[in-house]
Amino acid sequence: MRSHPPDQEHTDEHMIKVEVNLDDTPGEWLGFVMDKLFEAGANDVYYTPIYMKKNRPAVQLQLLCSQTKFEEIKQIILSETTTLGIRYYPITVFRMERRTRVIETEYGNITVKEGLQDHQVIKSSPEYEDCKQLAEKHNVPLKDVYASVWRELK
Repeated sequence: MRSHPPDQEHTDEHMIKVEVNLDDTPGEWLGFVMDKLFEAGANDVYYTPIYMKKNRPAVQLQLLCSQTKFEEIKQIILSETTTLGIRYYPITVFRMERRTRVIETEYGNITVKEGLQDHQVIKSSPEYEDCKQLAEKHNVPLKDVYASVWRELK
């Protein structure tokens, strides 16, 4: 397995996609489980509302992790949810080159994540926590802080 610096464009070929349908796991547990999965090294974790047999409302847990993290992830799912089994399969993931930079706005400094292709920035995203902190500090709507970032990026 070839190792790439995390911010360089690359393809991860040793990833696992995991899916679990949960029709009897209390909603309060889901956030706890998500935190544990991220702490164990999951790259992505999300929930989707679904309906199962007999039209029972449920949630599908999906996550992405490296093969090296799979056993720990599997144990968390089996011990922290009500499922009796999981589905998983190998998956390949392409990752853009990434970088961060700090820009100065009227509200303060904000970290911006950028996605590059052929060394050109094609995506930019302000760091939510920076924007939230500045919105609270200046008592302004979060959307105004985001708008200040977009003005500086033009």
